[in-house]
Amino acid sequence: MTVHSPRRLSQTVSLIALLVALVAGPVAWRRIEAAAATPKPGAKQPTVAEATAFIEAAERRLQDLSIKSDRANWVQSNFITEDTEKIAADANEALIGAVAEEALAARRFEGLKLSADVARKFALLKVAVELPAPNNAAERGELTEIAASLEGAYGRGKYCPPAAASAASAPSGGGAEGAGDGCLDINAITRIMADSRDPKQLLDVWRGWHTISPPMRPKYQRFVELANKGAREQGFKDLGALWRSSYDMPPDAFAAEVERLWNQVAPLYWSLHAYMRTQLVKQYGAQVVPPDGPIPAHLLGNIWAQQWGNLEPLVATPGGGLGYDLTKILVDRKVDDHQMVRFGEGFFTSLGFDPLPATFWERSLFVKPADRDVVCHASAWDLDSQEDLRIKMCIEINDEDFRTIHHELGHNFYQRAYRRQPSMFRGGANGAFHEAIGDTIALSITPAYLKKIGLLDTVPPPTGEIGYLMKMALDKVAFLPFGLLIDQWRWKVFSGEVTPANYNRAWWDLRLKYQGVVPAVARTESDFDPGAKYHVPANVSYTRYFLAHILQFQFHRALCREAGFQGPLYQCSIYGNEAAGKKLRAMLEMGQSRPWPEALYAVTGERQMDATAIIDYFAPLKKWLDEQNKGKKIGV
Repeated sequence: MTVHSPRRLSQTVSLIALLVALVAGPVAWRRIEAAAATPKPGAKQPTVAEATAFIEAAERRLQDLSIKSDRANWVQSNFITEDTEKIAADANEALIGAVAEEALAARRFEGLKLSADVARKFALLKVAVELPAPNNAAERGELTEIAASLEGAYGRGKYCPPAAASAASAPSGGGAEGAGDGCLDINAITRIMADSRDPKQLLDVWRGWHTISPPMRPKYQRFVELANKGAREQGFKDLGALWRSSYDMPPDAFAAEVERLWNQVAPLYWSLHAYMRTQLVKQYGAQVVPPDGPIPAHLLGNIWAQQWGNLEPLVATPGGGLGYDLTKILVDRKVDDHQMVRFGEGFFTSLGFDPLPATFWERSLFVKPADRDVVCHASAWDLDSQEDLRIKMCIEINDEDFRTIHHELGHNFYQRAYRRQPSMFRGGANGAFHEAIGDTIALSITPAYLKKIGLLDTVPPPTGEIGYLMKMALDKVAFLPFGLLIDQWRWKVFSGEVTPANYNRAWWDLRLKYQGVVPAVARTESDFDPGAKYHVPANVSYTRYFLAHILQFQFHRALCREAGFQGPLYQCSIYGNEAAGKKLRAMLEMGQSRPWPEALYAVTGERQMDATAIIDYFAPLKKWLDEQNKGKKIGV
């Protein structure tokens, strides 16, 4: 399953996530502190009532501007032109300026003894930031324009093989892949990476896709300079420290927590890595895949090697493998894009959630248009913080997108669940929670679930358990180091430890360290390989996805326990269980009104993130992998 995320701003999370994304980049906290520290002569002490009225008015103002910004960003993602990029940048800048004003004005209420809810709103307004911009108006405008330009460049990205290059340069009536120019967009490249077993073709498209990002490099360098300046004006060391501060713990403590969780799961990952390396040696030979070394990145079935599920046919497991091919079932039954989404909606309604509103079906984008460029990266949107829920996907009829739909709808049902919270609390308990909810549901896409909804006639026998767990691990476990390293790279870039002179080398150093993969062709600093991953040019923080992969198993274990399930964790599906649905809904409705450990406790009874659930889930596979790997090198 591909990990997807909503875009930056409040498309996935509401006003407070918008604040997480933008809290006034332009707010210069040092100046604010200076201004706040010098009361005007004769000024009277503000009251609690005034503070409460202020924050409520600020919520209303920012909510209005966030909706306008979201609508502009929706159009920009669905109609990529220089004009729509400018419109989106202007709307974002207007919002940034308003948040700056409100944050500055809020300082006059410091020191008052406020109610817990009001105090939390002020605290969130002050510290929740993800894309800061300098206080200088020209630099603020420059940053928002660069941000829109970088994402637009990714959305327009294509690889034109030599035979197609001349055709691609000629005037054309449309920009989408399939328009006759012979060029390949990310969807076409994804299909090739998934299906081809020709190492030369795989290397060609891998190298080709990575040609979209070098032009981003100077803009990204300037982006880092401007965003870091904004972060420092707010009192943070750099943008990375600011990001790490959004998890209800100090930045250094958060970094240590992430490393603790990785150490819990690393042995499972390296066992899977060693086994997959052996299978790839069998497929391609030792001259292509070193038996004791890192795996070439283009051979793992995904342009970023972030998930390996497409290599399942190469993997030999006992019991005949998974026992069914969901992609083939969906195609043979002529399931279309709307029906794919209906299956996802049906899971949530089986838990007691209300169906999606009619406008969802009218306004979402399910299929890539043939006449224009769009950002195909799947995302979930909440355009009015109430009922205008949408998803944006270029749906393919396959197993991967079936699961992705469940993931994206997890965002939508979370958004609607907390809509009755004050606008500053309309968000996930933290960014990882928002990502984890849909994937928690997707863990219940078991053979038993597929039988209940009519996609399987019979449940495969338990002799195929290793095949089933292998399929899950090729996505879930293989993703873990990739989910970790993207922000490891950016944190180092933001801090200055990694400079523009070694952007690309540092990227591949981390990919070797955490993933055990390397490029099959020489890379230099004229390349900018991080930019070939959506979340870097789009400035979407990524550690949330790593944490979401931990949390989803922790949530799943707790909800299965609530449902009274007895048996191996991987066999559990909570489909149709309203007791589990009630417990899940109670947590979703909290939004961001309480610190995330309280939200975690509401579902799991635990206050610390814990990777033992993923170890429990894959325990039979880990035992089997260790047996297969006897006598072989583990790691690189």
